[in-house]
Amino acid sequence: MSPRLARVGLTEGKVLVTGATGGIGQAIARAFAARGASLLLTGRRGDVLEQVAAETGGRALACDLASRAAVERLIVEISGVDVLVANAAVQVAGSLLDYDQDALDRALEVNLRAPIALARALAPGMVDRGRGHLVFISSLQGKAATPGAPLYIATKFGLRGLALGLREDLREAGVGVSVVLPGFIRDAGMFAESGARLPFGVGTRTPAHVAAAVIRAIERDRGEIGVAPPALRIGAVVAGIAPELSAAVSRRLGSHKIAAAVASGGRAKE
Repeated sequence: MSPRLARVGLTEGKVLVTGATGGIGQAIARAFAARGASLLLTGRRGDVLEQVAAETGGRALACDLASRAAVERLIVEISGVDVLVANAAVQVAGSLLDYDQDALDRALEVNLRAPIALARALAPGMVDRGRGHLVFISSLQGKAATPGAPLYIATKFGLRGLALGLREDLREAGVGVSVVLPGFIRDAGMFAESGARLPFGVGTRTPAHVAAAVIRAIERDRGEIGVAPPALRIGAVVAGIAPELSAAVSRRLGSHKIAAAVASGGRAKE
C-alpha cells in the first residue's frame, strides 16, 4: 500500500484517545467524532469519561494508566485500533525535591511507560495492516527546558524522543508517528488552572488548536507539530541549539515567576 493510501480514512477509523477526561483530551475526542471516528476513550474519572463518551458516541474504558495491571487489561480491549493518541499525563510542577518516590513513579508510569506499552501493543497490528498512526502529546517543554518542572520535562523529552525514533522505525511499514508539542494552553491544563500571567507578547493557544494539530499530523503525516505562537516555537528551536542562551533569555522574561505560579496552583489542586 502506498503511503498516501495508508493515510486515507485513518481519522474516520478506530481511534484510542487516552486522558479523554481533561480539556485537551475532550477536544481531541470531539475532533475525531466530527469525522465519524469509532472512539475508544480512557481516563480515570469514570463519571466524566461516561459523559464524554456519550457526547462523542465513543466507548468509555475507565483506566488508571499508573497501574501496569490496568494497562494490560486495557490492551486486551483495544485490538484493531487505527490511531493511538497518547494524551494522558500527570502534570508535575515544582522541584523534584517536593515529591516522594510514589509520586515520581506515578508520573513516570502515566507520562512515559504507558504510552510506550500502548504503542508496543498496537504497532504490530498496524504494521500487519500496512496502515495506522501513533500520536504522542508532548510539550514545547519537550524541546526547551524551563524551571520548576524537571520531572514533567524529562517525561516530555522522553516522549518526543520515542516518537521521533519510532517514526524512523515504522516509516517503511506504512505506519505514521507524530509528536504534538503544545505551548501555553488556556482554558485547560496546568497552566490554565494556575492563573499564572505571561509576559506581554507571549501568547497562548486553546485545546481546540491542539486537537486540530492532531488531525493535521495524521492527515499530512507530520513528524512534529508545535502548538504555540511563532515566537515560542522559534524559541524552542533555539533552545535545542543553544540551551544556556535560551535559559538566560527565559530568566529575563520571568520564567521562574511563571514556574512558581504554576507550581503553586498545581499544589492547590492536589
